[in-house]
Amino acid sequence: MRWEDYRQSDNVEDARGGRVGRAAGGVGIGGLILMGVLYFAFGIDPRVLMESGLVGGGQPRQEQVETRPADPNDRIARFVSAVLASTEDTWDAVFRDAGRQYERPRLRMFAGGTESGCGFAQSAMGPFYCPQDQRIYLDTTFFDELARRFGAPGEGASAYVIAHEVGHHVQNLRGILPRVQQEQRRLSQEDANALQVRVELQADCFAGVWAHRSRRVGLVDDADIQSALRAASAIGDDTIQRRSQGHVVPESFTHGSSEQRMRWFMTGARSGDPAACNTFEQRRS
Repeated sequence: MRWEDYRQSDNVEDARGGRVGRAAGGVGIGGLILMGVLYFAFGIDPRVLMESGLVGGGQPRQEQVETRPADPNDRIARFVSAVLASTEDTWDAVFRDAGRQYERPRLRMFAGGTESGCGFAQSAMGPFYCPQDQRIYLDTTFFDELARRFGAPGEGASAYVIAHEVGHHVQNLRGILPRVQQEQRRLSQEDANALQVRVELQADCFAGVWAHRSRRVGLVDDADIQSALRAASAIGDDTIQRRSQGHVVPESFTHGSSEQRMRWFMTGARSGDPAACNTFEQRRS
């Protein structure tokens, strides 16, 4: 990626080295480990656990978190800021063409744990987007985990992770996330999971839209696209389940299979059109 000459976003805050808050609602270390295991082994979104009351309880309590602007001399911080800036440019243009203004999300880098609007964020959860405070939470050591544990190294893979979470923010601004959450409350667990898969695949497609437009301006190239595809494949529910438990349980999928995640990313990457990302009206996702 040619990100070194790209502009830096003003919406990155660095909480690495700041005070780690306590988990809201009494989530202890056992609960955090449970969330991490469930996320990595079965693809269960930790936000679902927090909202369901399976881990912790009560309303998230915001505590003061020490943050600082991204250090321009920190390579990881500069990379994250440049990628976030590129997503801002992509979605600024998309929303402008639709006659709307894009509300840019903030991204918080942290180490170990931090408070979020959705409860306590812990590194074992992996990166996630919190619609309550419109922030992306990222322990940057996840990039190393993606390379070592999941076999998906490269800046293209890391950028895909950020662009996917930004895709959830776009869904939130479009009212998709609130509608899905409301619908999931009346569904069985299996059907709610299936709907969540469509949410995640659309975020993958939106990440592809970012890749398409970033390729046009020379930020990403074919090697970066392939790196992103390796990441999408590595974190498919079927691949994670096969690695962790030796068999696949499709009805428990919450993010989509490796094939689905790669296919929808490429749908966005080839078209560059968010309208092509309507996973909710596809008979076969």
